[in-house]
Amino acid sequence: MDWGTELWDQFEVLERHTQWGLDLLDKYVKFVKERAEVEQAYAKQLRSLVKKYLPKRPTKDDPEVKFSQQQSFVQLLQEVNDFAGQRELVAESLGIRVCLELAKYSQEMKQERKMHFQEGRRAQQQLENGFKQLETSKRKFERDCREAEKAAHTAERLDQDINATKADVEKAKQQAHLRNHMAEESKNEYAAQLQRFNRDQAHFYFSQMPQIFDKLQDMDERRATRLGAGYGLLSEAELQVVPIIGKCLEGMKVAAESVDAKNDSQVLIELHKSGFARPGDLEFEDFSQVMSRVPSDSSLGTPDGRPELRAASSRSRPKRWPFGKKNKPRPPSLSLLGGHLPSTLSDGSLSPRSGRDPLAILSEISKSVKPRLASFRSLRGGRGTVVTEDFSHLPPEQQRKRLQQQLEERNRELQKEEDQREALKKMKDVYEKTPQMGDPASLEPRIAETLGNIERLKLEVQKYEAWLAEAESRVLSNRGDSLSRHSRPPDPPATAPPDSSSSSNSGSQDNKESSSEEPPSEEGQDTPIYTEFDEDFEEPASPIGQCVAIYHFEGSSEGTISMSEGEDLSLMEEDKGDGWTRVRRKQGGEGYVPTSYLQVTLN
Repeated sequence: MDWGTELWDQFEVLERHTQWGLDLLDKYVKFVKERAEVEQAYAKQLRSLVKKYLPKRPTKDDPEVKFSQQQSFVQLLQEVNDFAGQRELVAESLGIRVCLELAKYSQEMKQERKMHFQEGRRAQQQLENGFKQLETSKRKFERDCREAEKAAHTAERLDQDINATKADVEKAKQQAHLRNHMAEESKNEYAAQLQRFNRDQAHFYFSQMPQIFDKLQDMDERRATRLGAGYGLLSEAELQVVPIIGKCLEGMKVAAESVDAKNDSQVLIELHKSGFARPGDLEFEDFSQVMSRVPSDSSLGTPDGRPELRAASSRSRPKRWPFGKKNKPRPPSLSLLGGHLPSTLSDGSLSPRSGRDPLAILSEISKSVKPRLASFRSLRGGRGTVVTEDFSHLPPEQQRKRLQQQLEERNRELQKEEDQREALKKMKDVYEKTPQMGDPASLEPRIAETLGNIERLKLEVQKYEAWLAEAESRVLSNRGDSLSRHSRPPDPPATAPPDSSSSSNSGSQDNKESSSEEPPSEEGQDTPIYTEFDEDFEEPASPIGQCVAIYHFEGSSEGTISMSEGEDLSLMEEDKGDGWTRVRRKQGGEGYVPTSYLQVTLN
């Protein structure tokens, strides 16, 4: 079935239908164009998103890249970037294969349709013109027939009229004969015109227009087929990238499964393990010890209430405690604390210009030497740390790793230089055997430069090996100290116990005499004031607290005393910062024991 046979009289319908088909083609082209723009914008936004979240600094400089979580995230971003690339391919394929080609085809279809309908309209115009000629000849024939009939009636009437002359009758007959002849000619012309019109009409409806309609049908069918192929290109463009998109999705899945929490924890340890030993316990320092020796809250001096400080001459024979400490670190002088020593008169009294109370000065000094707990910031260094070549500014473990990296890098450079030297030697041998290939002397500067680089790298390798050996020994030492701190009793203080040349049972007067035999102090005016007062007061005879021995201790050195684990002792003097505490046993006898071996309870 075709349009020329079944739709011979539906010229306007076919015109509207073919126009609708071309409009649908243009509509699909516009849809695909906007779809390609959407894909392009989607790909662009995906790439911008990936660029936003990708690491900004180089990969090897980023310590976070060693974590599997970060590696998986970067891999995920790369897969999304590849996915965006596939969306760009889809947009490009749609833009070229669908939009451009179908738009061009639509223009061709419009031109072909216009040509067919122009041909049909010309045929219709010719048929209408033939029909108009037929109608004209028909009306003329009709009019001539009426005139001939009228002329015949007139001639017959005159012929029967007795009053009419012969001339009038002849004239009427001639007129009737003329009208009959004209009517006959009109009849012949009408018949010819009718025959011509019927022939043209038959050709129009049975040959000319069916051919035009068949051409329009073929054109429309070709357009529909091409449109269907365009529909297929939309899915084909997607199917072409489906395998690669599937690989992208599979890569995302692999990235998600490659996250290793245990490995990340180990990486964090390797990156930030300092190698330092854990800090030991802080010792209790009783700053009220000095204050307990002060007779009153408002004065430190002679019984008459006049404050008195030792002059330089009186400090030439300093008095010491019975168990005075040797090599005890002194606190910073007042000049370092931003204060000034109170000036004294010739008799040793305070100068009126000094408006400061010695008690306040002692309190200020005690606050200035208060120990501080080392924070984690101090262990890892501040921002202003000076970077050294041996990485000694880093913690031991990190120093070892950085030295190991530098050593491996130097070894690679050394191997590269040695390979280059061997290649230059072989090239020089070839030049010597075959002079036309090159001058052997031209290679001497490069060989000398390579040898210099090799010597320099060897020295650097030796230097880094020495530093690495030192760092590894330090790491092992710190590791051993950290593991053994709580598995055995702490080591006694490295410093010797305070001076105990006199017996623990001797009186305070004997101790004062023995201590007065020490050589005079040669310290200047900046000697801390509380040290002089500390030497002037006598040791209280009563215990200041109780303590229990946590570990067994053999007092083998001078000034120490032995104790058993769990033994109850009397606390006679607290630790002054050197790690030793003076205690008294119930069986009698006083001496120093390590502070870390005791559990102290103050009164």
